[in-house]
Amino acid sequence: MKRVRFAARVVSLAAVVLVGVGACALDPQGDDGSGAAAPAPVAVTEKASGASAHAPTPDRPSPSVSPSRSATPKPSRSTKPKPTATPKPVCPQGERQREVETYLAKLGGFGTVTVDGQQSAADCAAIKKFQRRYGISPAAGRAGATTYDVARRLATTGVNRCRAGSGLTFCVDLTRQTVWAMRGGKVVMGPTVTRTGMSGYATPTGTYRVGGRNLKEWSNPYEVWLPYWQQFNGGIGFHETTTYLHNGSVGSHGCVNLLHQDAVRLWELGSIGTRVVVFGHRSGT
Repeated sequence: MKRVRFAARVVSLAAVVLVGVGACALDPQGDDGSGAAAPAPVAVTEKASGASAHAPTPDRPSPSVSPSRSATPKPSRSTKPKPTATPKPVCPQGERQREVETYLAKLGGFGTVTVDGQQSAADCAAIKKFQRRYGISPAAGRAGATTYDVARRLATTGVNRCRAGSGLTFCVDLTRQTVWAMRGGKVVMGPTVTRTGMSGYATPTGTYRVGGRNLKEWSNPYEVWLPYWQQFNGGIGFHETTTYLHNGSVGSHGCVNLLHQDAVRLWELGSIGTRVVVFGHRSGT
């Protein structure tokens, strides 16, 4: 009886082993019966990216495969063209362009000037600077008649024509309508523009001395204030102009009119007794 039971157990154990082997051997065989593995199902072939795919199982969901970063093209950043700088407009060209360029180049101190008779941005800036310095209105950079006249007078002023002494001397050139100051034969204030006496009131020539000074002198006959007054001949003296200096149709009643900054500078230099030399002749007087 024991042998029968033992034999039955052996048979049962063999059956279990055979079933277990069959459950693990799930790989299908080839169609030709050679035992070679058949091609994998389409569903589990390798992706083109090279990442291996896995066959799904009931308890293991198929992992989602994120696309390769290189597979999704990034939008290219379009480089916006940089806006080009708009050139500043050049000043209008005047009828005295070449002459003004020539005189400004000779005077110096107003910037780069090309003497070619053609307006440029550099010429425009230099002419504007010159016009602002000498009170020419409008200071628009145009080389017109007034700018030409002032530049010519300044550029052709000969400082050595003034018979200056060893001390400080104020020099007045009636012909060119310019004023400057010298000390010991050297220029201490460069030539600047002036307006002297008109017809019937010509500024007298000669050598004088400053006899009176006042920061603000009242003119009795003409009822007007005369800033930075320096008298040198009776009721005639230097002072800041009270009207537009470049109006050629008018003049003073004999005084030497100056722009504000020049009147201030002459006042700072001068004193009672300063030598004054007036020479030349203003046209029309």
